[in-house]
Amino acid sequence: MVKKVLVIGAAGMIGRKLTERLVKDGGLDELLLHDVVAPTPPQAPFKIRSIVSDLSTPGEAEKLLVGRPELIFHLAAIVSGEAEADFEKGYRINLDGTRLLFEAIRKANYRPRVVFTSSIAVFGAPFPEAIGDEFLSSPLTSYGTQKAIDELLLADYSRRGFFDGIGIRLPTICVRPGKPNKAASGFFSGIIREPLAGQEAVLPVPKSVRHWFASPRAAIGFLLHAAKLDTAQLGARRSLSMPGVSVTVGEQIEALRRIAGDSVARRIREEPDATIMKIVEGWPRNFDTKRASALGFRADASFDDIIRIHMEDELGQKTPAPQRGRG
Repeated sequence: MVKKVLVIGAAGMIGRKLTERLVKDGGLDELLLHDVVAPTPPQAPFKIRSIVSDLSTPGEAEKLLVGRPELIFHLAAIVSGEAEADFEKGYRINLDGTRLLFEAIRKANYRPRVVFTSSIAVFGAPFPEAIGDEFLSSPLTSYGTQKAIDELLLADYSRRGFFDGIGIRLPTICVRPGKPNKAASGFFSGIIREPLAGQEAVLPVPKSVRHWFASPRAAIGFLLHAAKLDTAQLGARRSLSMPGVSVTVGEQIEALRRIAGDSVARRIREEPDATIMKIVEGWPRNFDTKRASALGFRADASFDDIIRIHMEDELGQKTPAPQRGRG
């Protein structure tokens, strides 16, 4: 049974939720949290420590391995829009930081489980109607390229026996709580989160844009399942596309209208943004995730459920019966 866990990127939204779940589930002796800003450790019946540093700085990864954590969640990255805007920073954080971590594990000479969060951005257009497990990785953004290289490194280091790695390609996580970040995909959450909070939201792309989504709750489920999975079932292909829900922006808005009413849905204002549209055009829209599903990964049933999860987990609201034509 795993007793020591390291979470890299613990101050981010997924990192915070994962930490809360690990504490709730219990059974650990030690939990080490790392990020470039101080993660806030929750109260726990076991030891929790926080380390603040830049993983891409030589020597920092080695400090995280002193206690030889048996399970490492590597969530840290800068988001897609920032990686596209700042080429050097994107490669330094998303590629160099990951490579330095993998090298530190190799030199530490022990074999932990490493769960790495990749992205559906590793795929680039033109796409089939649904991207299957055999579709080639051909990213059209710097962020996607960085994640694709990381996947290759993960597979090679695992093949060589330096660690036991598994990469999970997350759908766009929606609805993200809190303030908007620099992700080009941020509007997907914004057009749900802001109207539910009584605020106006800007939609920078046409309603016909289709995308692949999972809730934060589903993402935590993916991570925990990956941590326990028998990786012998993966063979040499160590990265998996996670299940999700494929809907258009228009269908997102209709789901919001069903659940929260017309007055809430009317808080969305269309304001085209050519830069965001160019990035989004290169993103995948739909997946056939037979391999991950066969291995036991489970996602949300519908986008309506994704909205309800946000209302329950972030707003503390009981999910209402669907409303139509109200406002």
